[in-house]
Order: sequence, then C-alpha cells, then structure tokens
Amino acid sequence: MKRSRNLTYSRLFLPILLSILHPTSALSDDGSYTTHGISSFGDLKYEKNFEHFDYVTPNAPKGGTVKIRNLNSFDSINPFILKGVYELINADKGGDLSFNFTSLMTRAHDEPDAIYPLLAKEVTRDRDDKWVEFRLRTDAVFHDGTPIRVSDVAFTFRTLKNDGHPRYRLAYEDILPPIITGPNSIRFDFKDGALTRGLALTLGKMPILSEKHFETRNFNETTLEPILGSGPYRIVDVQPGRSVTYERVINHWAEKLPVHVGRYNFDRIQVDYYRDRSIALEAFFAGEYDFREEYTSKSWATEYSDKPAFKKGLIKKEVLNDASLTGYQAFFFNTRLEKFSDIRVRAALARMFDFEWTNKNLFYNSYQRLTSIFENSLMKASGKPSEAELALLEPWRDQIPDQVFKEPFQPFQTSGNGNIRTAMRQSLKELKEAGWSIQNKKLVNAAGEQMSLEFLIYSKSFERIINPFIRNLERIGVDARIRLVDVASWQNRMQNFDFEIATRRFSQPAFPGVELRNWWHSNSADTIGGLNIAGVKNPAIDSLVEKIIAANSKDELITAARALDRILMHSHYTIPQWYKASHFIAYWDKFSKPSANKPGYDRAMLDTWWYDPAKAARIAEIQSK
Repeated sequence: MKRSRNLTYSRLFLPILLSILHPTSALSDDGSYTTHGISSFGDLKYEKNFEHFDYVTPNAPKGGTVKIRNLNSFDSINPFILKGVYELINADKGGDLSFNFTSLMTRAHDEPDAIYPLLAKEVTRDRDDKWVEFRLRTDAVFHDGTPIRVSDVAFTFRTLKNDGHPRYRLAYEDILPPIITGPNSIRFDFKDGALTRGLALTLGKMPILSEKHFETRNFNETTLEPILGSGPYRIVDVQPGRSVTYERVINHWAEKLPVHVGRYNFDRIQVDYYRDRSIALEAFFAGEYDFREEYTSKSWATEYSDKPAFKKGLIKKEVLNDASLTGYQAFFFNTRLEKFSDIRVRAALARMFDFEWTNKNLFYNSYQRLTSIFENSLMKASGKPSEAELALLEPWRDQIPDQVFKEPFQPFQTSGNGNIRTAMRQSLKELKEAGWSIQNKKLVNAAGEQMSLEFLIYSKSFERIINPFIRNLERIGVDARIRLVDVASWQNRMQNFDFEIATRRFSQPAFPGVELRNWWHSNSADTIGGLNIAGVKNPAIDSLVEKIIAANSKDELITAARALDRILMHSHYTIPQWYKASHFIAYWDKFSKPSANKPGYDRAMLDTWWYDPAKAARIAEIQSK
C-alpha cells in the first residue's frame, strides 16, 4: 500500500515539476514531454514564443564587409576531421561552425548553456532522459536549395561518430544510432546505464551535413573546396593559406526565426591569415582588417596609444567583461615519459615558473594566476573539502595526493623581483627525494643522465615567456630548450603525443560534461588526436569525471567538480598559466552595435554588430585629409 501511495504521488508530482522546469511542456502518456529549449538543468530564460534574444537589435541593418584576422595558415576547410589545419571563424575562441553550418538548435549567449530551436522546430524528451526526438522544419534548405531531411541528420551523426575527428566519437559514444520516426522527425536513444545529462544538448549543437554532397566526395580528406552548408553564410572565396571569404545568404531560410532575428548582419566576412603576430598588429593599424581581440598584454598596454589612427579616434579599444567559466591554459607535461612520471619531479619543475615576475615584467600586471581547472566559477575548489566532497574522495585516498584532503591548490608565489632562492631550495629538495641530484652543476638521475626539457611551440611570441622560465630551470641544473616548428608540424606532434612540454588552452562549457572524458579520462590517454595530452590515467579522476556527467543537480555537479579540481591541480599534470575574466578588443570605428549589454557568455561581435556607412564615411574623410 505504501508503494502504491508513493507511485501515485510521483505521478501527480512529476507533471508539476516538469511544468516548472519547462513552462511550455506537457507530460504525455508515455512519460515524455515536448519543449522549445534545452539546458543542462532545465533553466530557460526565453519562453516558447519569444521574438528575439535580448542582446540583439531586431531591426539591425544588413550590409557591408568586416575583415578579421587569424594567425598562421591553413591547408583545409574541412573542420570535421583530424587531418589538416583547417580554417574556422573565431578560431582564436575555439571556432564557431554556426556561420556556415546549421545545427538542430543554437546557443543563447546570455545564458550559461541554453539552446533553442533552429533546424529543429521542437524537441521531445523522455522524463528519465533515456532518449530525445527532434522534429525538423520543412522549409530548411542547404545552400544549393536542396531540403535538409532527417536522413541528413542521421547521416551526419553516423559520419561524425565513425569517421570524424575523435572528439565526435568521444562525445557521441553513449548515443545509439538514430531512428527516423517520421518524415520530419528523428529519435536518438541513449545506451542503457549511460550517464545522459548533457547528451540531448550535445546532439542539439551537432552541425548538419548534406548526405548527397558526400556521395561524390570523400568525407575524411582535407579539401579547399567548400563543403555544402546551410548556415547564414557560405564560403565564396578561398585563397589557400591566406584568406577565406564568407558571404551572407540572402533570404536565408532561418533569417526570421527568433534565434536569428537581429543577427548575422554583415554581407561579407573576410578572414585574413598572418604568420607573424607583430606583422598582424601593424596590418591592423594600417586598416588591412577591422577587428581584433588582443591577447598580448604588452601590445595592449604600449602599442596602441601612439598610433595615428588611434589618436584620431578611428580605432577604439574596449574591455568586455566575461562571465564564462574560464578556459584552462597551462604548460602540459607529457606524463607518458618516464622522467615526468613522478609527481615530485613535476611539482619541482613547476615551481621554477615565476608567474609574479612574468606578470609584472612581461604582462603589465594584466593577468591573474590560474589556480583551478574551473576558474571563474562556483566549481573551483574552495576551503577544505566538504563532507560531500570527502565522500567522493575517501575511496581513493591511497591513489591521490595527501594535499587533496587539505587546502585547495595554490602555486608557489614569489615577490616578483626575480629572487627565486626559496623556490630553488624547495625544488631541489623534492628532486633529491625523487632520485635526482646536482653533479657538476647538472641535475642528473642515478644513471648520471641530465634532466632535459623541450618546450614545443609554433609561435615565436611565446619565446619571451618561456626563456625566463628556462633560465630558472638552468639554475637547478636542467637542460631546457625551445623547439619552434610550423603549425602543421606542431599539430601533428600534439595529435601523436610527440612532445615533452607544450602549452594548450581548453575552452569549457558552463556546466562540464562529456568533454571531460576527452581531456582527463584514462580511456582517452592513448587516443590519437584526443585532448588528454598530459596522458592522465587515474581511476579516481575517471570516477569523478563520471560523477560530473551523471550529476542530476547543480549541487551534485559542483561537489564532484570541486573534488576533481583538487585532484587534478594537486597532481601537477600541468603548470597553470594565467587568465583574465574579460576580453581586450580593438576595432576600426565603422560599426554600430546593440544598445543592450553584451551577453555575458560571448563577445558576440560577428553576429550582433552591423556595418555603419556613416561611420565608415567619417573614417574615409579623415584619412583623406
């Protein structure tokens, strides 16, 4: 009788709960519900019949050209495979496929992770999150005018999972092959026992490919021939290694949808490539391109104010606040190598990086030190582990550092004056405990072999940061050097884990999920092309990654994330670098932008600003004098 009452209560309560989480949804007889949006924990800012995102100007004019820059070069415009160095808009932010390719749903940049209907008209979900079904719009077309069908969605999933970049296989591994349930509907079931939070959201963001397009083309090959897309822009010109031009699709099928109103306003977006950062900066001041995000603090602090275009007010600088979970940037040890297998060695070498001196003398104090893989968020470890965290950590006590059970990770701090004697003493003590000693001013192991390090880079701009680090390492007897290679060689070596120490930066979603398997899980440590470049293999970390993915509430996720943060940071797989919770941007003053505040989770320049002919004419007039 008690079981019956509980069951009755559950049936009465669940529809109420779903109506709170999904105001426009209704529970069907089979326990499913239909909704207009997806987020990790059901939080949606916009109701079903919203007219446009709050951060756009709905009647923004269309027209004009914007030129932006990417660095280095490219040999492909196929962004879906492991081979090649591909061109992608916003490459400095990790890339944005939405300009050229349609997805089932699309991001709202003023919410942490919510997505709303684009190709999909609506979505139906199982109350137990065992499957998701998308119903497609019937008027959506590829750039050649052919309709986007559910068969294209099915083809895309199979192709990306089986033949695409390893990141897709890892993201989709718990998703079963799709079932076409109607002329315009497709369903994805999740594996029994799979941790399903976030899988529907992952599918919603999947870029859709044309099955017909690849009937006569090999998907898994680099190419400079544009891949047929269906987004608001199409590629119309490719200058190999030099530039790519995107052109706005007139009367695009999604132009009047709420998620597109007021967005994608430039007629043309031209992406120019520069192999040298200094040359790229001078090209900007010369008006060769229009917009840049500045990543070099020295340039931001010293190299704008004396330029004629800036003094005349033709170039503007702005600092845009960023509420996003900060990406994690660090020097990564390749722990597959024996010399980096000992945590004491990694900790000792990391202590020789003098961030305080670097920030003061090279960065003009523009940055803060990263102390967490979840910096700028509630998921960053704080204080001693809570009881809930300890419950997750205790089973692994003998496989994780003792420091995990104490205070959060804090890297060694110096005064910034270049005096590192204290750091040297501590590091040499740890190295001695690990079997290394100083002989003839060289740090050697029991076999008499000197400790050597190689920093693998593809940009000369990083040399000024690494060279002082190398000098500090040399003071404790380490033979350290830089290996500068071209970007294609760098990418190939990283994909094959052929490096000793390298810098990487990972952007992160608001609520971590399946991507953590790619970055930190044992199963990805030996996956060619995977992102677990440090070679992390630890069952405690594997367990916590799965706990994060399985979290059914924000509290559960925060607890598991903080526990994971403690282990990763105290294990010294990386030497954390720096961050700032803002964007430094500079642009030629020929654009207008929405009066609403910038969305907190994206700089939103390319898809919400517009070309202003009056401002452009003013620039031309001043320059002609």
